[in-house]
Amino acid sequence: MELLSVNLGRPKPVPYTGQPEGLTGIDKRPADGPVRVSAPGPKGVGGSGLAGDAVCETRHHGGDDQAVYAVAREDLDEWERTLGRTLPDGSFGENLTTLGVDVSGALIGERWAVGPDVVLEVTSGRIPCRTFQGHLGEKGWVRRFTERAAPGAYLRVISPGEVRAGDAVRIVHRPDHDVTVALQFRAVTTERELLPRVLTAGDALHAEVLRTAREYVEKSGAAVEA
Repeated sequence: MELLSVNLGRPKPVPYTGQPEGLTGIDKRPADGPVRVSAPGPKGVGGSGLAGDAVCETRHHGGDDQAVYAVAREDLDEWERTLGRTLPDGSFGENLTTLGVDVSGALIGERWAVGPDVVLEVTSGRIPCRTFQGHLGEKGWVRRFTERAAPGAYLRVISPGEVRAGDAVRIVHRPDHDVTVALQFRAVTTERELLPRVLTAGDALHAEVLRTAREYVEKSGAAVEA
């Protein structure tokens, strides 16, 4: 398992974002050398966990629970076949493009060692937005991406350091539950009845997902799986 590329975005004006100044950093390109990774701070204040990477819409992106976004090269390849177009590394606005890692099948709370120092923890799947759709220029993209339920993973930074293309990715911890990124994504998008099950991932969940699941259980009276 390895890191194919580390991708960074610069602020760019576009007509398809709700960001007040019309800027987005979703157009990410592979970096040439090592990139520093560290916890950026709370959402709304902190941006990307990668030095030199822009997060322009901090109301919805960035922050500690969304410090890093990873997508499997295998998923990009599958979308290439579906869409009939080339999708270079970084096409989905991901910071890390991996090879040999089952990103959407990763468990919430799973920890990855990337390179010699960095440790990341899986928190949630990426929810598609209109900026993502506008960036790709694909009609009905939000619906299509949601239906496939292979969203890639947001990660928080447990141990900071530098990463670069070619670094090994190792799974160093797998929690004792079955809540994958794909299951969590389905729970918050198309299958809300799965939300009680998501709670078995505990505090490793993205804070907003944890709150959503708890509110659903409280209002519905659904039982939480042990």
